[in-house]
Formats: sequence, C-alpha cells, structure tokens
Amino acid sequence: MRARLSVLNRFASTLALAVITTVLPAAAGVGPGGNAAEPRSQLGSYLAGRLARGANDTSAAATYYGRALASDPENEVLIEHSFLMEATEGNWPRAETLARELVKVQPTHRTAHAFLGLVDFKAKQYTASDEHFKAASANPIGELTSTLARAWVHQAQGKTQDALTLLDAPRQPEWAQFYLRYHRALLADLAGRRIDARMAYERIPKNDQRTLRITLAFARHAASGGDAKVALSILKAHFDRSKSDGHPVALALQQQIMAGERPGLLVSTPTEGLAEVFYGLGEALTGEGGVHVGAVYLQFALYLVPDFPFALATLANAYETTKRYEAAIGAYDRIPKNTPLQASIDIRKALNLNQLERLDEAQKLLEDVANRDPRDIRPLDALGGIMRGHKRYAEAAEYYTRAIALITKPEQKHWSYFYSRGTCYERLKKWPAAEADLQKALQLKPDEALVLNYLGYSWIDQSRNLKQGLALIEKAVRQKPDDGYIVDSLGWAHYRLGNFKEAVKHLERAVELRPEDPVLNDHLGDGFWRVGRTREARFQWEQALTLNPEPDDAEKIRRKLQKGLPNPVQARQVKRTKEAGRSEQAKKRTEVNPPSGPFFFQ
Repeated sequence: MRARLSVLNRFASTLALAVITTVLPAAAGVGPGGNAAEPRSQLGSYLAGRLARGANDTSAAATYYGRALASDPENEVLIEHSFLMEATEGNWPRAETLARELVKVQPTHRTAHAFLGLVDFKAKQYTASDEHFKAASANPIGELTSTLARAWVHQAQGKTQDALTLLDAPRQPEWAQFYLRYHRALLADLAGRRIDARMAYERIPKNDQRTLRITLAFARHAASGGDAKVALSILKAHFDRSKSDGHPVALALQQQIMAGERPGLLVSTPTEGLAEVFYGLGEALTGEGGVHVGAVYLQFALYLVPDFPFALATLANAYETTKRYEAAIGAYDRIPKNTPLQASIDIRKALNLNQLERLDEAQKLLEDVANRDPRDIRPLDALGGIMRGHKRYAEAAEYYTRAIALITKPEQKHWSYFYSRGTCYERLKKWPAAEADLQKALQLKPDEALVLNYLGYSWIDQSRNLKQGLALIEKAVRQKPDDGYIVDSLGWAHYRLGNFKEAVKHLERAVELRPEDPVLNDHLGDGFWRVGRTREARFQWEQALTLNPEPDDAEKIRRKLQKGLPNPVQARQVKRTKEAGRSEQAKKRTEVNPPSGPFFFQ
C-alpha cells in the first residue's frame, strides 16, 4: 500500500478527474447527496482526503485520512497527512496522538516537534519542550520559530538572560531580525528590563515600527512606563502611515492613554509571548500566500490562548481566502464580545453571510452595526457594496448617500464612495448624477485607474468628450498595464471610435492577460471581423461561447457566428444598443468590489 501511495503522490493531479467521476464515489463510499459514508477501501479514503485537501476542505480531509489510517495505522504518509489536517482544524487530542506517532517514524518532522513543544510547554515540562523546539529547526522558518519559541521557554523558567542571548543570535538572516528584535523587546519588557526593551524597539526599522502590532506593543511599553507623550507619538506615526481613520484597537488605546490611564503590556505572560510567536509568523505566512502552513501556526497560537482576538481574526481571513465562509463566521464568533473589534467583526461576518447567499441576515447585521454607531461609515459602505453586487443599484446608491453624508470634508481616502455611487447612478441611467460623482472621485484621486477607466469609457460610449475620454483610458492603462479589463477598455474605445487596427492590438493584449473571460474574447472577435480577419473572428466568438458568457451575450455571439457583423457605417448608426455597447459583465469588472480582506490589519 505504501508503494501505491508513493505513486499516487506523484500522479494525483493526473488522476484527479478520473477519480472524481469513477473511482471516488464507489471506493470512498459517498452516499446519496454527497455525504461521506464508511469507506469501502483504503485507497478510496486516501484519494478522497487528497481531493478534499485540494479543495481546502480540511475538515473532510481529516475525516478521510483518518479512515484510511484506521486500515493501515503504521503508514507514515497517512500519519503525516492526518496530523496536519487535525492540526489545521485544531483537533488537539487527536493531533497530539498523531504527532507522537509521527516523530517516531519521522524524527525530524518540524511541525510535529513544534506542536509537541507547545504541549510540553503547556504542561510546564520545559526541558522536554525545549528539546522539541530544538528539533523543529529544519529550515529558515523552522530555525526562526525554534529560536523565538525557545526564548519564551527560557523566560517561563525565569532565565531572562539566556532568553535574550538566544534572541541575539547573529546567524539569523536579515529578514528574521524584525521578529528577533520584536520578541526581544516583548520579553525584556515582561522581565522588567525597560531599557533593553526600549533599545530593541528602537532597533526595529521605522517602517516596521509603524505596523499595527509593533505600534500597539511599543505604545503600551511607553505608556505603561508613564511616558504618554511618546506613546501618543507612536500611535500618530502609525495613523499617518496607514492613511486611514485608524484601526479600532489603536484608537481605543489612544483614548485610554489620553484619559490618563496606564495600559498594561501587550504580552503579560510567557504563554502569551509564545502564542505571539506563532500568531506573528502565521499572519505573515497567510499574507504571503502560504495559507495552509499559516493556518497551522495560527491554530498553534490558539492552542495556547484560545480567545486570542488577532489570531482568530487572521484565521477567519484565511478561511475567507479559501472560501470556507461558515468556518470564517465560526472563528469570528469565538472572538470575545464588546471589544474595539466588534464592529469590524460584524462587518466581516455580514460579508461572509452574503457569500453564503444569506442576504437578509447580512443586511440586518450591517444595519445593526450602523445603528449602534451612526458615525461609522464602514457598515454603510459594506451595505452599498453588497447591494451593488446583487444589482440592487437604487438601494446601493442610498447607502452610499448615507455614507457620504457622514463625510465632513472629502479627502483622497473617500474617493471610492463617490465612485461607487456614480457607478450605481450610471446603471440607473441617471447620467448627470453619475458623471458628477465620477468627476468628484477623480478630483479626489486623479490617478485612480478604476475612475479613469469608467469615466473615460462612459464618455466614449455616449460619443461625448471623445478625445478626453480616450486620454483618461490611456492614463488608466499606464497605471495598470497588466489589468486585462482596463486594456480591453482601451481596445474597445478605439473600436467604438472606428480605429479598428489599433483596437485589435489592445484587444489581443487584453485576451493574453485574461484568456478566461468570455467578453474579452467576444470583443477580440469583433475587432478581428472589422479588420477582415473573419476566420479568426469566428474562432474567438466560438471560444467566447465555451467560457460561460451571460445568456444575452451568448445569444448575440451565436447571431454573429451566423451572420457576422453589419458594415461599419451601419454599426456607427446604432445608438448605444446592447449589441454595440459594453456588456453588463464587462462593465462590472471595472467596479470596486465590496469590502474584502482583513479589516483588522490596516
């Protein structure tokens, strides 16, 4: 069986389609409705686990790998896969059992040793914990994790100098110095060595000092020592750099300091310090695309501090990235209530509810957020984005109007509210209002490609301000030369102006950038037809039909395949019909999407 698993590891991607359509349902025992039944073979469960993992359903993957492992309990491949899935899901008793089995068959397994280090740390078995963390340093990330974790193990034993010496390790690469200095500051602060802590904070480069987590730690360091002026200056530098209204936790800390209070340190115990190690690295990994490894690190942080708000928020964001919206809502629900994060949490939950097609629940939750704090613009922005996504443009415009009414003096950061309302008015055929909003957005942010593109194309589509409109689109392309949709706008603008050869050049480039988009392929077919490349035109139209176009677009494409296009003179006489104009699907690509990504780490 182990030989078969080795072969499948190499060729699973090739076999996937065949497995899905033939082997998997029978072998894995998938019952009616897709429910997992008892496995009929070890191979079927293994394949089901691989496919579930590939689909980011780690909960199902853990179940299937567990079933396969029950048939072959000594198979190290299955032990490893099962352990990683159980750890990713935070199923700790099962993960501990598997980790202990795994280090017997793979003595250098970094993640298993790291977890067992946490288990022993929690049990105050510090010597054993240190040995496990030593064994977890198999690569640069593992070495950094090991160093940071061992420092907190030493601190838990009262060995502050040993911990600080470990964090001074010179052989760590430059990118790791940020984490080493940060944890040196946290650890020295906890040990009461304020001068060492201040020196460590000040050795962190200025740009890194202004990231949210460093800002919170450094400001708390200063304020807890009675230096409110320095603490407030640290927070101000962060707000200035972020160019936003400020993170709610940072704003709450600012208010606390201004009220004369002395907040405690960010990390108040060695356990919290060790959790901070895995949270910080987990956040970095998920942010850089390592969602699966990052999720394991975040779960390790939560193993130590189960209600760690930032770790839960980052884990929820990782679930959103992999489209596990129910799991994301569950993670948000674990964050303690009535913290400064509450409004942000509820907004994120509402966006996930919308992804699950639970629109009424999402709308009610966001309205509740808006009612709790009538000055908060974010829930109104989210409501506008959701309604616009559902093509309920009148409601969306009303929400954006309510948001704009809260803005005393519009600044650059407010451009998207005017832009978004402008796109809604344009869809509602209220062009004067739409044009005013789009021009206001452009005034606030003159180089924003989305606004340049939308306003420029709209003018050309109406045969107004043709040169100015084309200039706006050309500027948008200079801002985002690799955005297929904006490049398509430039090509389509030339097409509408009758510059067919120039249009084809840009439309071909757009399809190179976005070959999967039916509208762009359709546009290229039209361009080819106009320059006499009729066989290529038909090929592009046929290609567009294979890419799932909107039903109305598909019907138009079929008519073009039968009859071709009318001659250019006839085409120019058509007044902005659906046949000549830009389709709904293409136009929506130029809009700002509803708020996404982590509200928590601005």
